[in-house]
Amino acid sequence: MALSDLLYPDNPKRRQELIRLHQELLNCMSTNFRATNELAGVLNEHLGCTITHIQMRESSTVKENCDIIIQAMSEIQHQVQKIDSNMKEKLEPVLYQKLYDIKEPELEKIAIAHKVFSIVLGEATSTAGMVAIKLLGSNLITFTVSKLVSLLAQIGASVLGGISITVLGLGIEMILHAILGAMERNQLLAAVRSYEKHLAEFKAASEKYQRAIREVTSLVRQQVQ
Repeated sequence: MALSDLLYPDNPKRRQELIRLHQELLNCMSTNFRATNELAGVLNEHLGCTITHIQMRESSTVKENCDIIIQAMSEIQHQVQKIDSNMKEKLEPVLYQKLYDIKEPELEKIAIAHKVFSIVLGEATSTAGMVAIKLLGSNLITFTVSKLVSLLAQIGASVLGGISITVLGLGIEMILHAILGAMERNQLLAAVRSYEKHLAEFKAASEKYQRAIREVTSLVRQQVQ
């Protein structure tokens, strides 16, 4: 047993909690990587986008991986804004307004959007209009992605940002050294609380993001069947 554990008997428990929280953070990030790639795939296939798929880098830090997701999400935001601009440019003001009118039938909105993409792309899939309306009419881009990007930036800038995502394979003592160095009891507790705070907010925002993407991709799969 380490001397610090004799002086601070709660430390072993906090160490284990820190390890568990770190793994939970990485699992959540990994799910966001997959969800982002799934959405990018839909945009590329049906709306003529060229968004590069991303991959979690095991040799990099939490911050570096946060930056990878942020960049991909920012590109998705840019592409959806471009879609909106195309709609506005190609449509009469009255038709464009219909796209955002909650009273208008969704099928009519989809038909309008599909016409625009048939012009923009030369040829558009049957699901192009549906995907465009789902993205423009939901809060996926306007709120969900923006919230998650903000949280990822906060995590990257926090004490967690400099931690390597492969630290779990190093053993408990190496993990503690990588995360905390020679921290005392109050610093260990602060690290656990920092993880808990960021993880709670990050998980909640991630679930909304992933749920929104599932709504889009499930519609696409239904169209294909």
